Amino acid sequence: MKDMPILERRRIEAQILKHVHEVIEARSGAEEADAVIGTAVSRSAIDQGRGFAEALGHKPDFKDFADILPLWTKDDALKIETIETSAEKLEFNVLRCRYAEMYREMGLGRIGHLLSCNRDGDFCIGYNSDMKMTRTQTIMGGASHCDFRYRMEPEAGSHATK
Repeated sequence: MKDMPILERRRIEAQILKHVHEVIEARSGAEEADAVIGTAVSRSAIDQGRGFAEALGHKPDFKDFADILPLWTKDDALKIETIETSAEKLEFNVLRCRYAEMYREMGLGRIGHLLSCNRDGDFCIGYNSDMKMTRTQTIMGGASHCDFRYRMEPEAGSHATK
């Protein structure tokens, strides 16, 4: 499963989560179904980030992050236009997102952001809490592209001198 493209993992997850969402929605309404799925996927993203960081054995930086990015782009899952890469920031636009296309084809376009897009910032929490992501638009939300902007913002006290 480790070699499985993330796009394929997300497809399998979505097949299961679609049914979970439908059951929760029937019992408690769409708002509760969205909240439960959103929370569960968020926790999964944080755990995934933590797992990648632990495998490195050191606090990840943007070079480390760039090294694992191909896992998400494999099989042309994302078409990326890099804007800037440095020690302090990583900026790129996603010009094509097969994740969004897949969720729409599966009839999950309304909750695609819960299944994928919302994972992106949460991944950073587990991966490196100094890494912050901002994004003002997504293809899933109807925009022409997704604008990913990552910054290193060390938390107060995280660089205390010894």
